[in-house]
Amino acid sequence: MKKMMLGSSLLKAGEISLGCMRMDKLSDQEAANVIDTSVEAGIDLFDHADIYGKGQSEEVFAQALKKSNVSREEIIVQTKCGIRNGFFDFSKEHIINSVEGSLKRLDTDYIDILLLHRPDALMEPEEVAEAFAALGESGKVRHFGVSNQNPLQIELLKKHVEQDLMINQLQFSLLHTPMLDAGFNVNMHRDPSVVRDSSVLEYSRLNDMTIQAWSPFQHGMIEGPFIGNSDYPEVNAKLQELAEKYGVTDSAIAIAWILRHPAKIQPVIGSMNPKRITDISKASDITLTREEWYELYRAAGNELP
Repeated sequence: MKKMMLGSSLLKAGEISLGCMRMDKLSDQEAANVIDTSVEAGIDLFDHADIYGKGQSEEVFAQALKKSNVSREEIIVQTKCGIRNGFFDFSKEHIINSVEGSLKRLDTDYIDILLLHRPDALMEPEEVAEAFAALGESGKVRHFGVSNQNPLQIELLKKHVEQDLMINQLQFSLLHTPMLDAGFNVNMHRDPSVVRDSSVLEYSRLNDMTIQAWSPFQHGMIEGPFIGNSDYPEVNAKLQELAEKYGVTDSAIAIAWILRHPAKIQPVIGSMNPKRITDISKASDITLTREEWYELYRAAGNELP
């Protein structure tokens, strides 16, 4: 698998990462097989959150890593905090407590990357800065970033936080493309012309932030996979056509479509099926043509002006 630099850091990772939200459903041995398969395929960044499986996903991962053929030093462990039961919390106390909890559940001395999970309207950036400083100085967190934030929210944080915010995790797939749509419809009286995210794609490229694409196979707000879904015949037909051409699965083509964008977006796949992980990882070997990329975008129901 091709490697990519994360943000403006010197941290290098496979260009596809694995989301561990569903790992709590696996036995330790099954999870170990997932870890081994992922690393063999070149996937070395594992994405967690304190809320996944109410913390159990991190616990299963820790036990599975001990049973796997992979050492802690070979991989990048990323986790997120800030979502609580019915509200969001970026207070210094909660960020630090959340990290302490993740460290214990993951059975590790450090977290490679910590992301703030969803924007907290009551955020006091000075508190975030204090939390990041304490976690960074203690060596408990090595790198920082955000998730689901727009450019001005990030700028507000950057005014106070000394550490580089190297990642923004955002929903992006063939069936979820608001980051692209407005750019095709500048100055037009069309719904896709509405800028819904303050041009976060362009902002990320200008500021060397890596976008991690979550739910790369989902349509709507995690309403289900679009691959193999009879409600989306055109895009599935095109995915199948290209899958046959390149000798891979339709899921690999959907990931190759994301990887083809020059922003160097890192998809976060959530499969816990070793064969599917192996199949999807082959997307790294494919470079879609410009024509194929646009054909898929149109087949997903988008009209170019």
